[in-house]
Amino acid sequence: MVRTLGVEEELLLVDPETREPGSRSPQVLKEFREHGAGREEGVADDDLDRELFRHQVEIRTAPEADLAETRAQLLASRRHAAESAGSADLVIVASGIVPCGGLPLQVSDDDRYLRMVEIFGRIATHGGTCGMHVHVAIDSDDQGVVVIDRIAPWLPVLVAIAANSPFHQGEDTGYASWRSESWGTWPSAGGTEQFGSLEGYRDACRFLIESGAALDEGMLYLPARLSPDNPTVEVRVADVCTDPEDALLVAALVRGLVETAVADSGRGPDRWRAEALRASQWRAARYGVSDTLVHPLRRVPAPAREVLDALADHVAEALAEAGDTDLVAEGLGRVSARSGASRQRAAYERTGDVQGVVDDLIERTRASWDT
Repeated sequence: MVRTLGVEEELLLVDPETREPGSRSPQVLKEFREHGAGREEGVADDDLDRELFRHQVEIRTAPEADLAETRAQLLASRRHAAESAGSADLVIVASGIVPCGGLPLQVSDDDRYLRMVEIFGRIATHGGTCGMHVHVAIDSDDQGVVVIDRIAPWLPVLVAIAANSPFHQGEDTGYASWRSESWGTWPSAGGTEQFGSLEGYRDACRFLIESGAALDEGMLYLPARLSPDNPTVEVRVADVCTDPEDALLVAALVRGLVETAVADSGRGPDRWRAEALRASQWRAARYGVSDTLVHPLRRVPAPAREVLDALADHVAEALAEAGDTDLVAEGLGRVSARSGASRQRAAYERTGDVQGVVDDLIERTRASWDT
């Protein structure tokens, strides 16, 4: 049986005139609750939610085995979010981090979020990052920990595939995914050693909370974790993708990795030190798919396309079972030729400034639900 999956996307609210973040999510969410929820069959009533900052909202899809259904829900949710944003004279943008962002960012009026800022200070306020999280169903928490341990070396490859945040505060950061680097400053984020067992996982999570590195389970910002609220493994490494087809590519690969890890669970995972995983992720964030990536099987830098092909081969059986082989083959070819990060840089070359990048993101995000 094909495992169900769900996708969460964090989206920016942007003023189309100034190209700056629009900190009016309360108005957007009010509009959605009053007029947006339940308008379309198959889209969850609660598919729009607030985030840490008032210039962000989150959409989500319900668990589905068929990626065509996930795609339909994702596009409908984006459209609903955009319609609600219009009530506040804002538009939505799918980008991993705020490209311009000259104005101070406003924290959402929520006790938990305000406490996060109080405790973590500049770490909590410097970014305004937007990620995409993929949830894949598991049979038990024990199985989930096996999956988390086994997929860890492949997660940097997903960072590279989804990289969509080269610009921040009006400048080219030199990174394909600056969101990944910014996100990694949280003390509960970054690559981890293998947990070995559910008890080992829970011990590590307990220590992060008891030490103050995380307020609660929701702040366990591990690259992959057991979802606090669902019987799923939640993979959290990807930038939100402007092109929804890139989002579906990442979702298909995550499900393939989970299914492959379960099938291979009879043998122990290859041991990776945490610093090696962090180095692999840094390289993926720095260059995306434009240079070399650390090969998860050979443990040496290799051409990005070679590593992408190795990932496709690694999960080939699971992709075939789910009917995702063609989607992944086409998607890897697409991002190899033109990734989210390269498309943002191409917009900069055409227009000569980061405002032109934002205009391009606005247009491509708007076009996504019309495809």
